[in-house]
Amino acid sequence: MIDDFYNIEPYQLNKEEKSELLTKELVELTRLHQSCCPEYARFLKAVGYEEDKVKTPADIPFFPVRLFKDVDLLSIPREEVFKTMTSSGTTGQRVSKIFVDKETAMIQQKVLIKILSDYWGKKRLPMLVIDSKETVRNRTQFTARGAAIMGLQIVARDIVYALNDDMSLNVEAVKGFLDKYSGQRFIIFGFTFIVWQHFYQSVKSFDDSPFTGYDFSEAFLMTGGGWKKLVSESISQDEFKRRMNETFGIKHFLDHYAMVEQTGCIYAECECGHLHASNYSDVFIRDANDFSVKGIGEKGIIQTVSILPHSYPGHSLLTEDEGMILGEDDCPCGRKGKYIQILGRMKSAELRGCSDTYADKMKRS
Repeated sequence: MIDDFYNIEPYQLNKEEKSELLTKELVELTRLHQSCCPEYARFLKAVGYEEDKVKTPADIPFFPVRLFKDVDLLSIPREEVFKTMTSSGTTGQRVSKIFVDKETAMIQQKVLIKILSDYWGKKRLPMLVIDSKETVRNRTQFTARGAAIMGLQIVARDIVYALNDDMSLNVEAVKGFLDKYSGQRFIIFGFTFIVWQHFYQSVKSFDDSPFTGYDFSEAFLMTGGGWKKLVSESISQDEFKRRMNETFGIKHFLDHYAMVEQTGCIYAECECGHLHASNYSDVFIRDANDFSVKGIGEKGIIQTVSILPHSYPGHSLLTEDEGMILGEDDCPCGRKGKYIQILGRMKSAELRGCSDTYADKMKRS
């Protein structure tokens, strides 16, 4: 049924239309994983799952995301694993392992293209990656950071890495990129703390910026995660954007919320600063005491559903993040669906975001 979603724009469906399509697809996925993943079948039996009682996406049982750290969960034979992705983690932490076959990888790529095209257009754009090439060297096993970069390579062209393997700024590589694309539309991508520490701070360390005279006004700065470390340094999202605009002249920002356990289904930031759920995913806020669904504007634990995970049971997950739904079908940007605010990690949860774990490693070294 996923083909039904490909034929419509990613933020086209209203609440009722989306709920109907998502419910049908999620029921089918639950049935698939129940029959192919013994551990997931036992989980459904333990929670008393009854398919005929599912009326909305919120009725699909949610799987605690932390279980991916403890158990290898696959709905495919191991010989069909195309790549293995791992979550970010600080030294000594267990990491989630996500097993992806070629079909699931293809679905993830198609959806990511559909979502991002809604923000910066359908043309493949040049991309300046604020990271080192070392992050993506192992093509069969990726960290969340490497998986994100590789995922974006399908929507980009002429990719240049801005950092050397030691994470120092490669000024000449960036200049070479800007010589070709200054004043044009291009993508700058990096995890928030890495952009801050190794791009912004490095440029500020020069007496005169090495990029003076280059035009960043049409660039899209796409970031994700890492706000905890910046907020601890009294740098809010608004302040981050102000500094990037002041230093580089960047005007277009595209933050996003995502996790390796549901790769491809990103919650991207619109022009109004809201993170949007697309047709391919949805979000519910659960009460920390009884897991009931909270209303708009109420804080709680984030549950995400996605129609993309076909090779592992990751289609309905209870995250370790807190947030709230700000509205649905009424964002001033015109996109339908829920738009959300991420409030941060739950107090008892491990630090695991790509930027935050990287910042923690830096602090330890």
